[in-house]
Amino acid sequence: MTAINQDRLVNHFIELVKIDSESGNEKQIAETLAEQLGQLGFTITKQAVPAERSNGFNLYAKLNGTLPGSVVMSCHMDTVTPGNGIEPVINDGIISSAGDTILGGDDKSGIAAIIEAVRAIQDSGKAHKTLELAFTIDEERGLYGAKLFDTSLIESNHAIVLDSGGPIGTIITTAPGQQNINVTIKGKPAHAGVAPEQGINALTVAADAITNMKLSRIDAETTANIGVVAGGLATNIVMPELKLQAEARSLDEGKLAAQVEHMVATFQAAADKHGAGIDIDVNRSYNPYRIAAEHPLVVAVSAAFTACGIAPILGSTGGGSDANIFNEKGLTTVNLSTGMAKVHTTDEYIAIADMVAIATMIEQYLTA
Repeated sequence: MTAINQDRLVNHFIELVKIDSESGNEKQIAETLAEQLGQLGFTITKQAVPAERSNGFNLYAKLNGTLPGSVVMSCHMDTVTPGNGIEPVINDGIISSAGDTILGGDDKSGIAAIIEAVRAIQDSGKAHKTLELAFTIDEERGLYGAKLFDTSLIESNHAIVLDSGGPIGTIITTAPGQQNINVTIKGKPAHAGVAPEQGINALTVAADAITNMKLSRIDAETTANIGVVAGGLATNIVMPELKLQAEARSLDEGKLAAQVEHMVATFQAAADKHGAGIDIDVNRSYNPYRIAAEHPLVVAVSAAFTACGIAPILGSTGGGSDANIFNEKGLTTVNLSTGMAKVHTTDEYIAIADMVAIATMIEQYLTA
């Protein structure tokens, strides 16, 4: 019988989401968690990060167990905006915000579940595996905390990230890689009312390129998007320069490469056609990962869900997470749903029953 204390879990979650921790401002949440984990017997290592990334730190913690085996569990400590002054509201077993902020279940629901599972294990006196924690800063702006995390401290060879939505039991075994494409189109200014034909409008070049570009859903494994466009000086000046930020994602490296090549070539062709200059910078944000269903980690996680009466659901996602980075660093990692829903919006919510269920699964996994 599970020893998960629902009231303690909910109260802790509410305590955590009330701590302001938008990306870059993780100091208070990191200090709070370091203190709480220390009280639970974890050894704590605060990993410094560059000041431009955060006023806080990455947090590594370890709790030795007496059962064979070990695992890393990981969550990020930052939230998206608007994430300050969160006031959680509970109605009919659902926790949401008051409506003018996010809730912060992404990713504090994972943190709360892990800590409650540890508290429940210690209350029951059960033996458990060695647990290592990797709590990261600045995930939401590009997985930077995981990229900066010093994995040399980690002893385990596999990890569980708790940072996904969907039904409890969801195990993300496949996730895409992402390429960022930053484009600067250099046109030629001219007076828009007197001699527009003497100019080269950077926006016209971009529009031509985008018209001929495959975007949005490319296929079942691949997407592409232009998300940021900035340029222009005044309505009476032919736009001399335009900056665009785009991305492409795919579960398949070959498809990702082909989509990026297509986007770059289309931008270049439009610039050449109109006589504009163009700078295109392509960089990798994170790599894809794919873990076989028969991998021991997937089998063990599935077994823990099954033991809790929850059907495991192996799946893929179109989003990136710290799991991408840890897999890239050689730590086999899956990403699990905590039940959080409508994340990154002011409609975000989570069911208390789902929080209890994922905490119960963690307890089962650590004590099996």
